[in-house]
Amino acid sequence: MPKYLIAFVISVFFVNFILIKPANVFAMTGQASVNPNDFDGTDTERISQAIQKAKNTSNLVRIPRVNANGTNIWMIDSAILLPSNLTLILDNCTLQLSNSSRDNMFRSDNVGLGITNPEWNENINIYGIGKAILKGASNPRSTGDGARMLTLNPKEEQDKGNWRVSYGTDAGNPEMKQKGDWRNIMMLIGYVKNFTIKNVRFENTHGWTISFERTIGAELSDLTIFNEEFVRVNGEQHMVSNKDGINLRQGCKNFRIDNISGVTGDDFIALSNLDTAPELVKKNGNITDSMVTASRWYGPEDDIEQVVITNISCENRYRAIAIRASDQAGIHHVYINGVVFKANEGRHDAILIGGRGYGEESLPGKINSIHAMNIIGNGQSLVRIQAQVADCHFMNGMYSGENATATLYEIDSLTTSNVTQNNWIKVK
Repeated sequence: MPKYLIAFVISVFFVNFILIKPANVFAMTGQASVNPNDFDGTDTERISQAIQKAKNTSNLVRIPRVNANGTNIWMIDSAILLPSNLTLILDNCTLQLSNSSRDNMFRSDNVGLGITNPEWNENINIYGIGKAILKGASNPRSTGDGARMLTLNPKEEQDKGNWRVSYGTDAGNPEMKQKGDWRNIMMLIGYVKNFTIKNVRFENTHGWTISFERTIGAELSDLTIFNEEFVRVNGEQHMVSNKDGINLRQGCKNFRIDNISGVTGDDFIALSNLDTAPELVKKNGNITDSMVTASRWYGPEDDIEQVVITNISCENRYRAIAIRASDQAGIHHVYINGVVFKANEGRHDAILIGGRGYGEESLPGKINSIHAMNIIGNGQSLVRIQAQVADCHFMNGMYSGENATATLYEIDSLTTSNVTQNNWIKVK
């Protein structure tokens, strides 16, 4: 055989090995995947039936690119519920929330409306192969968090001074809830041990892209998030509020977030340990809240800790990484390495630490051990400090915004403890 042909065969072998490696990994388990095309019903029903069939058997479901109904889109009407020990393969497929949906696209099956005492799930994996896309509805019924009033014309309301609004076709319908809630989050994971998602693209979600509550041990990698603040519906632009990328809420621990890029209409990554109304009773499964589990800090078990964030490239008018805590709630041992942040309109910061307007201010030292290095950004600062933090270190930063220094203190810097900077500079 000629040498050039041998080289070609070898190259094809390696390319095919790389492309089909994920499939081979699962084939090596000796378990066949379940295909939703083998069932009857709506797209949501068929995917749910496939998950139920795989449950406690192969625990492996593969959603293919081609839908048996002749389309290349799987329309989702209500949340696909994820049980423990499930591996879901998104094989070059596109899933989109339908215009009739007012729910998450994915939610762990142990949390939801009326589930007041959730049990722990474990070992949930979502892997995209090739081009796997999860999309919001073309004309969503509801968007934004639990504080946003729905309206058909957000700009008109904002011109009146009503800023806490968001677009939704349920606006004005007396039979429908007129504020957003946790159902507007595309992927909602609560009380889960060991969660993985890799190689997925998200587009135009109805609120936060992915949110974790009381989740321990998660790996997120190779995700693209296209979630701009304004969406086009019937040729008109409408504002959708709270279009964050990745959110970690109370009790999230041992996270690895790597190689995430994109554009968001709010914070790209947010670590939020907040109790905005401590005088109110907080319950699990409350439909009026922005969290599906109780939005309250009950003790150190609800601290956010041991979080590694690496290789982030993002763009928005808000923050690349926002770290917010209130009162006694703790956020600590967070390692950030490699952030490139483009601030649209020169707004805000690569990193925010503190957070105001979300209940009582963070107590001294409750936010601690934040290490950030290799940060590039413009906007108003590389890091804005709003709390009496402790043991925070920043190294190798290049700030090209309008202010004179890369760090912006909104408190007396003398009230912080052991905050250092090394090669954290303003450049032209």
